[in-house]
Amino acid sequence: MHIGELAERSELSLRTLRHYDEIGLLRASGRSEGGFRLYSEDDLARLLVIRRMKPLGFSLEQMAELLEIVDAREAKNPDPTVRDLLNTYIEDAVERRDKLARQLAMADEFVELLRSI
Repeated sequence: MHIGELAERSELSLRTLRHYDEIGLLRASGRSEGGFRLYSEDDLARLLVIRRMKPLGFSLEQMAELLEIVDAREAKNPDPTVRDLLNTYIEDAVERRDKLARQLAMADEFVELLRSI
């Protein structure tokens, strides 16, 4: 698929996708004869992992590291440190999600307070 379709399906901007390509976070699988970036369904799946990390505040470096971990796990890497690293990301994601849930609860309380005025 072309970058426009990838942007639409991922709900990310063309600018963001180009930036990810420039920094090596998500490279195009190929190029068309005209030089346009081409992406696969696997590229979209990787991008959706990145997109899910964004609201949790993970850095671009952490996103890249997690993608390396995912690649190692998918390659059936028996190295136990890979699983340990994945577990660390799982724990971190849970903590970040819990923090967001608390913030959302506070925002809901604030909205209700405003409605009661």
